[in-house]
Amino acid sequence: MPDIPFGFSLPGAQPPDPSDPQQMQQFMNQLQHMFAGAGEGPVNWDLARQVAASQLQTAGDPAVTIVERNQIEESLRLADLWLDPASALPSGIRSAAGWNRNEWIYNTLEVWKKLCDPIAGRMVGAMSDLVPEEARAQLGPMQSMVATLGGALFGGQLGQALGQLAAEVLSAGDIGLPLGPGGTAALIPANIKAYGEGLEIPEDQVRLYVALREAAHQRLFQHVPWLRAHVLNAVETYANGITVNREAIEEAMSRVDPSDPESMQAMALEGIFTPEDTPQQKASLARLETALALVEGWVGHVVDSAAGDRLPSVNALGEAFRRRRAAGGPAEQTFAALVGLELRPRRLREAGALWAAVADKRGIAGRDALWDHPDLLPTDEDFANPAAFAEAKLDWDISELDKPSSSGEGDAKKDEDPKP
Repeated sequence: MPDIPFGFSLPGAQPPDPSDPQQMQQFMNQLQHMFAGAGEGPVNWDLARQVAASQLQTAGDPAVTIVERNQIEESLRLADLWLDPASALPSGIRSAAGWNRNEWIYNTLEVWKKLCDPIAGRMVGAMSDLVPEEARAQLGPMQSMVATLGGALFGGQLGQALGQLAAEVLSAGDIGLPLGPGGTAALIPANIKAYGEGLEIPEDQVRLYVALREAAHQRLFQHVPWLRAHVLNAVETYANGITVNREAIEEAMSRVDPSDPESMQAMALEGIFTPEDTPQQKASLARLETALALVEGWVGHVVDSAAGDRLPSVNALGEAFRRRRAAGGPAEQTFAALVGLELRPRRLREAGALWAAVADKRGIAGRDALWDHPDLLPTDEDFANPAAFAEAKLDWDISELDKPSSSGEGDAKKDEDPKP
């Protein structure tokens, strides 16, 4: 599929020959079509969806078969049964789904908009500021085209990143954020199959392990009402401290020759976004990393406890997933380069050890009662000494088990974990 400007592809797009009026007219029509879908926000999300879909069409996006849907439903049902004795939080699954890669994009796009629009808005504003003030007066209404161009540029690059990510994620909650509709547990069978082949582990075991993780995520985000906003706000707060490198924008735009569309194809956004090196931004990053690590650490600990001796490859799968989440896949790295935001938990092993220590001291219900309020959760400093955290918090927060939990499971917790 041929490329068009700004580094993305659209069906039927042809690089124009500047000396051919017909091709140039076709190119201008393509640009007009691209601008027409700009919408009201700073990102052309219609274009982002088109680019992602085009990329997946090239890479392949197998439809989910009836057999695969039945396998997914059975795996999620079994996962919930295994998780019941390993967690005080009840099932959070209201519906089970098998998604292809395009469906993952469609069902998670609203959350991506919430996370990416503020960053894109700063980039578009920076592009407009590069136009000299006297030139802005001459441009008049055409000044809005600069913003439209910025939104299209960002939308095209973001579409590429989402298309790559869609080819790697294994489930709706795979990267630790509540991206999908609440209560919908979804697996992506094409990606699970490819991932299992790389591990040389039977596909049914990989699918069940992914189902366990997805079901654990659903329990956490469905029965801890404040958690979704807490995690997303941590991402947004960190993103708000990301600044636009105006020199990088200016340098990238200086390489663009309007008469040479190929020069636009080389324009990329990597390096344009940089975190501010301030105490506030460092604290914001620490909160984000701690939130992601606590969620992923709890999921890993609960899943491995639930699988136990039931899943032959549980140890290999657990280690593979910890490495995968700690390192981030190629698509996550692309996304981080694009928007300056890394989504991987850096202290995953420490978080898992911390939850295990709390479970040893408090039991399953006592461990999960810490999710009743964000002030009860461990801090980044607690990761260094899990045993000390479990001991120090025991007398202070054991009374929380007497109160109805935010998940409505307070009485059940009290029965399962009586006071010592």
